[in-house]
Amino acid sequence: MRLIVLGMLLAACASAGGVGERIRQILESEAAAAEGHLGILITDAATGEIVFEKDSRRVFVPASNTKLFSSSLALARLGPRHTFRTTVIAGAAPDRRGRIAGPVYLVGGGDPNFSARAIPYLPDPPSQAALQPIEELADQVAARGVTRIDGDVIGDDSRYPFEPHPPGWTREDAVWAYGAPVSALAFNDNAITLTLQPGDPARIVLDPPVEYFLFDNRVTVGSPARLEVERAAGSRQVRLTGQLDPQGTGVSTRLAVEDPAEFAAAALREALLRRGIRVDGRAAARHWWPGRPAPPAVAGVELAVRESPPLLEGLKILNKVSQNLHAELMLCAVAHAAGRAGTREGGLAELESFLAEAGIPTTGVALADGSGLTRRNLVTPAAVHALLRYWHQSPLRDAWMDLLPVGGEDGTLRARFRGTAAEGRLRAKTGTLARVAALSGYLDRGDGSRWIFSLLANFQPGAPAALLDKIVVSLFDEYADLRIPMR
Repeated sequence: MRLIVLGMLLAACASAGGVGERIRQILESEAAAAEGHLGILITDAATGEIVFEKDSRRVFVPASNTKLFSSSLALARLGPRHTFRTTVIAGAAPDRRGRIAGPVYLVGGGDPNFSARAIPYLPDPPSQAALQPIEELADQVAARGVTRIDGDVIGDDSRYPFEPHPPGWTREDAVWAYGAPVSALAFNDNAITLTLQPGDPARIVLDPPVEYFLFDNRVTVGSPARLEVERAAGSRQVRLTGQLDPQGTGVSTRLAVEDPAEFAAAALREALLRRGIRVDGRAAARHWWPGRPAPPAVAGVELAVRESPPLLEGLKILNKVSQNLHAELMLCAVAHAAGRAGTREGGLAELESFLAEAGIPTTGVALADGSGLTRRNLVTPAAVHALLRYWHQSPLRDAWMDLLPVGGEDGTLRARFRGTAAEGRLRAKTGTLARVAALSGYLDRGDGSRWIFSLLANFQPGAPAALLDKIVVSLFDEYADLRIPMR
């Protein structure tokens, strides 16, 4: 038995040495590796032995590897079963004729999945009407006997101060769904899908079909198809130019809304009208503006409620599809739960405390947002690796690992590593910005060993993600043909 164990240890050492040589060959042969900055730390999960290291204590822009930190904070501070509530509240119950004398409030509780998204996560989710959660709330209001509302329908996101865009996000980011504004009332990820179908002029289709934007449609017929979208900051006027192939099926894109609370209120108001409920007022928003005292919580009678799925299911969405808005909301939620104002800064302060408690040096982490869209974030591969190792030693290890995309199977890794030895045996978080790539997670090599790794690349020409993928595939050796599933 001693000889067997000794033989396994010697084989492991030889294998690690062979992997190190293969990585060095890649770094010497790939021009991209020489032109940019590359940080690497790979260790054996069982022993902590370093398999390969390069500049692991140097800081890098992590892109969406930032989400490893924001989702870790939420899981640790809020717990896997935490839920969020979205409610419809009136000052008083409807009178005997179903009349509400005053406004009704759609009150956001910070639910990142106040949407029709399929949960639990599915790689190929079924198509569902985007208005589903709003329709459910409207049904509940109607079931309470409401026939008339004398006031406005007000979207209330004052649970958190309204700071829609973190520092470092650009005006261009704010136009698109990936840069949707942060709000405690986040319906449909604070975005609308715009589809233009061939015609003269092109036909506009919105999902959800909510009257919110004003479109200046100048899209004509022509080939090849192209679409240009312009929206000034703070404006709801959207200018559409370009052309569509008359034989094509159209072009779709996702636009961020300007005011999420008012957008959600407009959707609810229209849903109430469809049920024959008279609404005398308009859709409006109620914010907690930064620098001002917090407005009092909305009080009254609860007409409808929607509770989110457990946090663990939401974090799976966050990491597998790399959802920026959800990551930002986690910072706010943790700050609020800790008794702070539900701000980004409060969440980042809680993150610093969590990292210190977890034994992760905070000198290797400097974050300005929770999603990684800003380039102001800086981390070291060593800090990312330490976070991954913390969860690997945690009682929540399996739950944590299930949050990450699987190579060749789902999420942001669905189209990567197919047909390689890493397919099905890699769980890792991706990260992508222009000239930035990141990949950090866990790898089951097929011989019974698991490795923890963090790869961060900055200022890389070409396709830096391809370089990282090549390095990951090189981590396999003679065991690569064995298909042992992730444990």
